[in-house]
Amino acid sequence: MRREFYRLAAVAALAALLPGCVSTAVAVVKAPFQVVGQTADWLTVSQDEADRNRGREIRRNEERDAKAARKAAKRERERLEDRPER
Repeated sequence: MRREFYRLAAVAALAALLPGCVSTAVAVVKAPFQVVGQTADWLTVSQDEADRNRGREIRRNEERDAKAARKAAKRERERLEDRPER
């Protein structure tokens, strides 16, 4: 009778601990795949990211060109102001 009680208690204890073991085993099995997936995400650029980066590059180029045009216009105005009257 006692032996059966201990067996039943052992089975109940294992049954209570088993879900934790299963979830841990699943996490251990999934970990390498998650690491590979995260690494691939870090190393590759999505189309959305590429579009956003290209837009930033175009905007920077336009700002640089506009600044150069403003400087050229200012130099031209100064050149015309410094020119003697005829």
